Amino acid sequence: MSSFPLTRMRRMRRTSQLRALVAETQLVVQDLVAPLFVREGLESLVEIPSLPGVFQHSISSLLEEIQYLVSLGVNAVTLFGIPAEKDGQGSCAWEQDGVIQVATKAIKDNFGDQVVVITDLCLDEYISHGHCGILDNHGQVDNDATLEVYKKIAQTQAQAGSDIIAPSGMMDGQVLAIRKGLDEVGFSNLPILAYSAKYASSLYGPFRDAVNVEVQGGGDRKGYQQDYKNSKEAMIEIELDIQEGADMVMVKPALAYLDIISKASHRFDVPVAAYHVSGEYAMIKAAAERGWIDGLAVTLEHLGAIKRAGASFILTYSASEVAEALGE
Repeated sequence: MSSFPLTRMRRMRRTSQLRALVAETQLVVQDLVAPLFVREGLESLVEIPSLPGVFQHSISSLLEEIQYLVSLGVNAVTLFGIPAEKDGQGSCAWEQDGVIQVATKAIKDNFGDQVVVITDLCLDEYISHGHCGILDNHGQVDNDATLEVYKKIAQTQAQAGSDIIAPSGMMDGQVLAIRKGLDEVGFSNLPILAYSAKYASSLYGPFRDAVNVEVQGGGDRKGYQQDYKNSKEAMIEIELDIQEGADMVMVKPALAYLDIISKASHRFDVPVAAYHVSGEYAMIKAAAERGWIDGLAVTLEHLGAIKRAGASFILTYSASEVAEALGE
């Protein structure tokens, strides 16, 4: 028998039921948002090799996947589009019959308000050079020209039925431009989820495989996405976006930026979302496939840590897997 009395905390760890009863953080299905990829002209599912269990969808398979998510209690999705063709202006991104617009309308026609549709707003999936904006004559992203395009994209996404517009391009002034654009076409009540603290991370590789994006000439996006060495910068960017009209803000990636999530959730009185990104997901899957870790247990630990840091909700490719586990 131990000569030391059991601490209160240890007594409350004794069984799984006790641990659940007193847990400071609870991860629930309603915290999960499923990122989904829809590809124009696709007739059947295409699995993404670097994202095991994640697919490029046709419209019909997208609706089937959402039906399954709804059955698990996951009622929010984020849509990313892969067009049949790309050009130097990304013009497919704002067409009324663009892939995201068609997919959004199909979801709303089939599920109505049962599913929250968050539409990603960026140009990289649609533009031939792979950057998030229009390039000037020197090959640099033209911020102001890009804002005009973002406004058009937001308007057609809203008209298609989007519930939340989510600009992810990290252009200066993007929230204000989108807010004005939405107001112009009668969607002043539509919320904006701004990717305010999006870092120039090395963890996006599988996502770029999923949307068939490669930055022209081996370039990068460090000129307009944030430096992973900085924290104060993120707070400034978030504050600016909120001042411009953002209703929610995003921190991306999540695990290496738990400090940013925590600071933002304590400092700002808006919901703070976190994106458990493709590289974070892929590393779990790769290690689990080799038998090095328990993939589901690590996923739950990761998402629990993100929630503990202060995230209001989490975008994760593990949404269905985690929802299944939480529902057991």
